[in-house]
Amino acid sequence: MSMTRTDFLASMGAVVLLAGLGLPLAAQAQSGARNPAAEQYVQVQAQRALDILRANHGNPAAEKRLFRAFVDQVADVPRITNFVLGKYNRTITPTQKAAFATVFREYASNVYESRLGDYHGETMKVTGSVSRTPTDIIVASMVSGGQLSDPLQVNWRVLGEGGGWKVVDVQVKGVWLAITEQQDFVSTIDNAGGNIDVLIGQLQKQVGGIR
Repeated sequence: MSMTRTDFLASMGAVVLLAGLGLPLAAQAQSGARNPAAEQYVQVQAQRALDILRANHGNPAAEKRLFRAFVDQVADVPRITNFVLGKYNRTITPTQKAAFATVFREYASNVYESRLGDYHGETMKVTGSVSRTPTDIIVASMVSGGQLSDPLQVNWRVLGEGGGWKVVDVQVKGVWLAITEQQDFVSTIDNAGGNIDVLIGQLQKQVGGIR
């Protein structure tokens, strides 16, 4: 795993979630009405992530437990796992898939918990939304205050599922995060001659290093 990817991920103050088309927001977002329900969901859940980490600062065990529970609630973890494997999701064995799913969940939670844990006092405000379809919404927001010298724009893609919403991607500084994750994971496996165990092993080492 390259340091470039690790440094990039660590710089993103957001939950890594499933990506959509990997196009810029302007290209993805077709003309459509705002969706107040999706906006409210993002407002509540994103601020909740910041509040969990701020309230439990100095209590690593509670912070880790509550933040992971939060990720499990807002993310479709099985779908994320399938997506980031790209073409290798079709060839991975059940045993490898189980091992990858376990380490990927911990890896993603640890990286973003660690980065968000550096923030104290930030607030997030939803500024609008665009409906790609009635159940596929791009929600725009601004994160400001705390240690940020300038407001940071963060866009969220949410899907309506089972009568509720799930955040399925986050765009920071123009980049949809899970697209980068997928590209790097696939590249790592490609460079290992298609050996998925190499990626699993590297993630396990990284998880061990940031516990």
